Amino acid sequence: MRIGLLGTGPWAGLVHAPALAAHPDVEFAGVWGRRPEAAAELAAAHGVPAYPTVDELLAAVDAVAIALPPDVQAEYAARAAAAGKHLLLDKPVAATVDAARAVEDAAAASGVASVVFFTVRFGGKQAEWIDEQSDRGGWFTAHCHWIGSVFTTDSPFAASPWRQQKGALWDVGPHALSVLLPVLGDVERVTAAPGPGDTAHLILRHTGGASSTVTLSLTAPGEAAADGAGAELRGTAGVTRLPDRDGPPTAAFGRAIDALLAAAATGTPHPCDVRFGRRVVEVLAQAEEQLLGVSGRN
Repeated sequence: MRIGLLGTGPWAGLVHAPALAAHPDVEFAGVWGRRPEAAAELAAAHGVPAYPTVDELLAAVDAVAIALPPDVQAEYAARAAAAGKHLLLDKPVAATVDAARAVEDAAAASGVASVVFFTVRFGGKQAEWIDEQSDRGGWFTAHCHWIGSVFTTDSPFAASPWRQQKGALWDVGPHALSVLLPVLGDVERVTAAPGPGDTAHLILRHTGGASSTVTLSLTAPGEAAADGAGAELRGTAGVTRLPDRDGPPTAAFGRAIDALLAAAATGTPHPCDVRFGRRVVEVLAQAEEQLLGVSGRN
């Protein structure tokens, strides 16, 4: 499979491009970016062509990996799907529910395979743990926390306009949902409350009857962000916690590439396809509406 990369930001350079270049079963076919000079630099680093237009890249590939802001990603994902290209997307798939549905509809209409990259869901021991707990069942309640210091340190992602606008809810919220939904079931009720900075607290009622709580932040002090991501389940099997990450994001992205290859070859949708990505966006949008409502009353 020939895969082209759309995007040239830090995540594209640190994860997408090296993982595509290293994967033995795909051809890293080239790069397009909104900044031609950045696309040329990233492409040269991996010995692949930089394309001046999206259409030229699409004509040369079988699939696209997208590392763009969610509102931009949705536009180009729908365009790529309409051109018959398989989709390897990043979370969240879009910044609005309508845009997420447009990507889903385009993928369904063309019959292309899709995978949305959630680092935890493709994270080796973490992914195995999620599958095991989903099969086990009997869960009563759960808690997730994704607490970072992106906006209080010199993180390369601190200058990201979409993260500054959307905050932790949309950046790390998808990680929490990617753990909770496959284990506890879909979300049928969301209650959201703001904390300091961009911190958001969620209470979720799941279709299986369990409830969960989620704390999300990118504005925590560096000291408070230690051990910043985790999940705990409590139920008839006792108490279990999400294992620590056992590999770099590039390894997880390699597994996402494997998943796209399998979905394209077999026609069997992956659990983390664009439909799941759209559902995550719907839950985030419900929470965001409540958070904005509280902010407006203050």
